[in-house]
Amino acid sequence: MPKRSRKQKASEEDSNQLAYRIVQEAVGTPADLGSKNPAAVALGALGGLKGGRARADRLSPKRRSEIARKAAVARWSRQRRT
Repeated sequence: MPKRSRKQKASEEDSNQLAYRIVQEAVGTPADLGSKNPAAVALGALGGLKGGRARADRLSPKRRSEIARKAAVARWSRQRRT
């Protein structure tokens, strides 16, 4: 009995893969746009690390509780996939 499945040849491309490659060549890949400034990356990461804690310190315990309650209701109100 012949095999029903076959491996795709290296020269064959899925139409989606071909379209993606064409778009990447047309607009240029992210590497072509230049690399990020390391100093800016460090500052951005530093601000991200401070942000959540600073916001939590600024909120009152009552407001933090309200936010947590709203988040819990949102989590538990979603329908579960079966």
